[in-house]
Formats: sequence, C-alpha cells, structure tokens
Amino acid sequence: MQDDLIARAQAWLAEDPDPETRAELAALLDAGDTDELAARFAGTLQFGTAGLRGELGAGPLRMNRSVVIRAAAGLAAYLKKQGTPHGDGTAGLVVIGYDARHKSADFARDTAAVMTGAGLRAAVLPRPLPTPVLAYAIRHLGAVAGVEVTASHNPPRDNGYKVYLGDGSQIVPPADAEIAAEIAAIASLHDVPRPDTGWEILGDSVLDAYLARTDAVLAEDSPRTARTVYTAMHGVGKDVLLAAFARAGFPAPALVAEQAEPDPDFPTVAFPNPEEPGAMDLAFAKAREEDPDLVIANDPDADRCAVAVKENGAWRMLRGDEVGALLAAHLVARGAQGTFAESIVSSSLLGRIAEKAKLPYEETLTGFKWIARVDGLRYGYEEALGYCVDPEGVRDKDGITAALLITELASTLKAEGRTLPDLLDDLAVEHGLHATDQLSVRVEDLSVIADAMRRLREQPPAELAGLPVTRAEDLTEGTEKLPPTDGLRYTLRGARVIVRPSGTEPKLKCYLEVVVPVADHEALPAARAKAADLLTAIKRDLSTAAGI
Repeated sequence: MQDDLIARAQAWLAEDPDPETRAELAALLDAGDTDELAARFAGTLQFGTAGLRGELGAGPLRMNRSVVIRAAAGLAAYLKKQGTPHGDGTAGLVVIGYDARHKSADFARDTAAVMTGAGLRAAVLPRPLPTPVLAYAIRHLGAVAGVEVTASHNPPRDNGYKVYLGDGSQIVPPADAEIAAEIAAIASLHDVPRPDTGWEILGDSVLDAYLARTDAVLAEDSPRTARTVYTAMHGVGKDVLLAAFARAGFPAPALVAEQAEPDPDFPTVAFPNPEEPGAMDLAFAKAREEDPDLVIANDPDADRCAVAVKENGAWRMLRGDEVGALLAAHLVARGAQGTFAESIVSSSLLGRIAEKAKLPYEETLTGFKWIARVDGLRYGYEEALGYCVDPEGVRDKDGITAALLITELASTLKAEGRTLPDLLDDLAVEHGLHATDQLSVRVEDLSVIADAMRRLREQPPAELAGLPVTRAEDLTEGTEKLPPTDGLRYTLRGARVIVRPSGTEPKLKCYLEVVVPVADHEALPAARAKAADLLTAIKRDLSTAAGI
C-alpha cells in the first residue's frame, strides 16, 4: 500500500509542470511523510457544477497546475464533442478570466494553452477582473464556454475553477458529469498539447462594453446623490466599481484604503467574506469617519455585494435577504416586468412581493447556475449576498450592478427624506416581518457534516422552538419543481428551516426563517423581539437535533 502511494506520488512528480509544487512534493517524498502524501493522493478533486475548488498544493487532491491542465483538457474534449455552435466549421471560442489569488494567472494561462492545443480558440481577459465581467464576456463575444479562475471568498490558501457554457450560465447536470468523465479519461499530461502561443490577450474593449451595459441597470432620470463607503475586501472589484459609479454620476465612494488593492493573502481579515465576523470592521470605522448613506462591500471576485446601514446611531450589515427584498421592491416600484426568482434557502418575502405585484415567481435549488436558467428572469437573488439585477447582461450574480442598484434606491429614498431601514419597515408592515438567520458550522472533518445529516434523517425533529413541524422533506428525492439535492426542509407553523452541506466550503448550513404578522409600524419592535427569540430557540433546538 505504501509502495503504491510512493509510486503514484513519483509518477505525479514526473509530469508536474510547476517548479514550486514539484519541489513541495519532492520534499515530502524525501522526508518519507506518508501521512501528508496520503492526504494529497487519497483521491482527486471532484469536478462538479461549482467546477473545482480546493487548497493550493501538490497532488491530485489539491489545486495546482497539473489538476487545472487536466480539467481544461477535459473541458476541451467535452466542448469538441458538442460540435461547433455556429455550424460554420470555425473553432469555438473559450474566454478565460481570473482573480488576483495565488496561481490564478498561471491557471488562466494554462487553460488558454490547453484550449489552443485542442484546436479551440482562447481569449484571456487583460488582467484580474470581477467574475461578472467574464460572465458578460461569454455572450458578448459569442463564446462556447467561459472559465473563471477564482475561489471567491474562500481562505487565502484556496483557489478554484468555475465553468460557464455559451449561454453565459454556470454548468448544471449532466454537463458536470460529462466533463468530469473527460477529465478522468486523460491518462497523462504528456498527452495534452500546450503550445506557448496562439491565444489572444483581450484589450479593455470587453470591460468597456460591460461598463456600457451597466447603464441599463439604472432608471433614466433617477437621483444619484447617495454617498457610500466601499471596500473591495483585498479583491479585484475596486477599479470596475469606481468606473461604474463615475459613469452613473454617483459621488465617488470613500475607499477603505487598507483593503482597496488586490492582495492574495487578505491580511486584514480572517476570511475575505463580508458575512464573516470582523470582516467589515475597517469599513465600519471608515463609515464612522465619513458618515455616508450606506456602506458597500464586494467579496474578492466582486460577484457578491454586501450592504450596511446606520440604525440607531450604529452601523449594521443588512442580511442578504434584506437586500434581496429591497432590490425587489425597488424594481417593482420602477415597473419591472418578468419573473422574480430565488433559491429555496432565501426568504419567502420575495414571493410575497412578486405576488402583490402580480409578477411570476420561481424557487430554485441553491446557486446561480439554477437561478440564471429561470425562463423570463428579470431579477434573481440568494441570501449569500448574490444578486442578478440585469440578466440580459450577466446571467450570474454581479456585485457591481447590485451596488449600483442599491445606491440608486438609497438615493431615491434620500430624496424623500427616508432610508433603507425605513423601506424595510414598510415591507414588514405590508407583508409580515420575515426574519432570517443562519446556523453555520465550519468543520475540519467532513464526516461531522455527514453524521449530522444522517442523524436528522433518522430522527427528524417533531418540533423546533415549540413550533410543530408540519412537514419534513428529504430533498435528495427531489420535488415536483426541484431536482434532487442533498438537503432537508422543515415547514413549521410560521417558520421554515433548510439544512444542507455547503457546495464550496467545509460547512454545514442551516437556513432559518420566521414570519411574524405586524399590525402597524408601532408593533414592529415587539415583532422583532419575538422573531429574534424564535430564531434563537430554533437554532438551539436544531443544534441539539443535529448533534452539532
């Protein structure tokens, strides 16, 4: 067994094109560190609908150039089997974007070389840019596919590889399994041609076109007065967001200087995710200096948008569901037509808003790969700070255009002497207070997640927070409207709980919602207190039931 492990590591080493990971692996072999070798060679990173994501390092269970070259070759083989989309015999174009993480530029260049070697055309964005620019470029350039090298808001040691097809949406089954099968069929990297030239490095015309498209997000004569503080969270959002805000005529955002420039080590935060505790501390400090109307944060690849507001003299992050409802209400007020959609883990308030406006409404599985595919989509969001406000431009979440739209709404309310919290209050009185929270457990050992899911399946709770569970659904069986997924949904009297493993991080996520009727604005404080107590009790009881 040990001999086999050593042999596999030596075979991997022999074809690894990266001097850094070669040296890393050679050192492990020289030291005879079989535990660490086993951790890297116990399998392979699995390609799924989220593409690839994992820790950087040598070996098939890490993100590295060898793994990326295999993934690119598998994708190329899949695309060639699909045939030429235009039927004219020309080679299909694959457009490639990347963020500013460690190795991202290398992975993008390797992908371009593999695509070129496979007889496809490849074009690489000119520098690290937001993921939504890549998603836009796919349809703008008529590409057959797009690749974004990013690990979004994961820790600094991670990187990832996200795949879109020619419709500009992320892949869904069965494409993921078909691409994975092509990846698995690659015997050796020596079989994968990688020329040194032959692909195109794009100029700024694609970015210019994306920025021009952002004009469509805002109403023609809307107020543009709201003042913002902005943090790029050490990612790639700053220059594009500033250009979009300047183009729209908003006041220039005050920058959180310590987090404004790309830095793959994310030195000021534990995790570069606006939702994580402490991540917004520097932005709030800047807000106390500047006293803006709102604070905006992007995650490192700028496909998510976080918003904070001042309430009772203190700054607080709005939940993704609150921003989702605010943007929906704003679009309804502007007369938007088309389907409103969200993932099943997001607040049911969107459905109430759509119903009142007599607009079509759809629920999907988690992820914009599903939301973006809803027929007639006008607006889609999910609670993890992802908003698609211009599906004709970008069929994915877009933290730049979401920032524009929420700043337009803040400007509109400001002209009326009102604020974003005032509008949230109005929505609560009109539709009931929809309060959401999340119980999220990060684990070192993935078996903890599997054990919790098994325990809940074997012994589903009969009640949570004293509320009877009126319906328990195992989503692995699918429903009338949803394909199968690893998740559990509990419907309670006046509440809802969904439990699922994260698709991109070692986390178990539990999404909670309670709905409390509100008679009028005077009843809001009591309704909020009741909702907070219920959410706390549901968290406590769910933790006990799941054994976490």
